[in-house]
Amino acid sequence: MPTKPRKPWRVILTQGGIQLVEIEHTSKAKAYDHVRMGLRSGADTAQVMQWEGGRWWHFETVRSDELPDQHAEQ
Repeated sequence: MPTKPRKPWRVILTQGGIQLVEIEHTSKAKAYDHVRMGLRSGADTAQVMQWEGGRWWHFETVRSDELPDQHAEQ
């Protein structure tokens, strides 16, 4: 069985179907901070992956139109 990576959360940002970046994170909270930042910075989709059971699993896909209005959060 493959060993668990040091950063078991992965975020893949895309825009127009083209992958912009893929970054691994140490926690779910840090991954979702990156999702919010990436979607507000121009990416249209963020795919969140989690390492579990010896492989990467699709955890969730978030689209930019699903984020609450940034001004409403302040």
